[in-house]
Order: sequence, then structure tokens, then C-alpha cells
Amino acid sequence: MTVSTDTNVGYSFKEELASSISHALGVIFGIVALVMMVSKAMELEAGGLAITSYSIYGASIIILYLASTLYHSIPFEKAKRALKTFDHCAIFLLIAGTYTPFMLVSLGTPLAMVVMTVIWLLALVGILAKVAFVYRFKTLSLIMYLAMGWMSLVVIYQLYLSLAIGGLVLLASGGLVYSLGVIFYVKRSIPFNHAIWHLFVLGGTVLHFLAVYLYVVAP
Repeated sequence: MTVSTDTNVGYSFKEELASSISHALGVIFGIVALVMMVSKAMELEAGGLAITSYSIYGASIIILYLASTLYHSIPFEKAKRALKTFDHCAIFLLIAGTYTPFMLVSLGTPLAMVVMTVIWLLALVGILAKVAFVYRFKTLSLIMYLAMGWMSLVVIYQLYLSLAIGGLVLLASGGLVYSLGVIFYVKRSIPFNHAIWHLFVLGGTVLHFLAVYLYVVAP
């Protein structure tokens, strides 16, 4: 059986199921990641700013994967339309949320504050555009996601000094995995392309979490 709606043209039931399961794992991972970061920060008496940063980051992981899981799980057209918008908006939240602990806790420099401010403003603009225009400007949105993700190059030297080579490798590897996954996202001729892309997204998230936990939360 093929699911054929305006919001999700051409994906079979099995493909949608695979997409749902892959990101349901992300919800579980996000909850575990949030608990690990906050509990470790409290154990180390890291302070309110750090705990808030980790909470924002952890919440952004959960929101992204929950939105995606619901979107691919619920077959009702009206709900699916709203959830697709929520899903795409959540991508902006995850990007900005991922920047937050690095910029606020690991760096905290004036340049890092500028980068974080720009990232959150772009995320806000992206979210408002998604809500206002829904399914338009898909290519522009994809370019925006990638550009925001790689904006960390602006503070790459500062990150190197703060995270050391291990953290930088994890951070760059996560960005690379996210970017490579886009190949499967756009190649709809590949069976289960969307579910495969989901696995790349999950892999990128795990790598970035390891960078945060090992080199920011508990260096």
C-alpha cells in the first residue's frame, strides 16, 4: 500500500513505518541525553546558565524527533499538514539548540554571542516563514538548514581551543553526517530514502551530543 497525500506523496506504509520508528528512537535518545546532561551539570555544580543551555539543547532534540515521529505516524490529512509544519520548524530549533551550549558555555566570547544571536534570529525567521508559507521555498529552507549548521566555521578556532581536537572531530563529524544525509533526502527514487535520511540525522545528533557531553558538560 502506498501513502499518497499532498503532504507525503509516494511513500509506502512500510516506508512511513520505518521513518516513524527511526525517529521514535530519537525521542528516547533525547530524553536520555537531557537527563544525562542536566544531572551531570548539577553534580558538577555548573550553574544556572549551563543547566539552562543543556536543557534548551536537550529539549530541542526531543521536540525535533517527537515532531517527526508524529508526522510520519499519523495518517489523517489535516493533522499531517500541521505536523509537517511543526516537523520542519523543529529542525530550526534543533540547529539553534545545538549551538547554545557551545556558544554560551564552552566559549562565551563576544564573537560566540554574536553567532548565537544570529543563529537564533535565523531560526525564528525560518520558523515564521514555515508557518506563513508552509510548503513553499523547500530548496531555500534546505540551503538555510545547511548554512546555519556550518556557520560554526566562524568560531572554528575558538572551538578548537575550547574543545580540543577530540571535541572538534565529533562536532565536524556530526555536521558531515547531517550533510551527507541530504543526498538520501533528495533522492526519492531510492527505496526507504527518507528513513535512511532519518538514520543520518540521528547519527549526526548522537555525534553532536557526544561533543557536548564529553567536551562541554564534563570535560
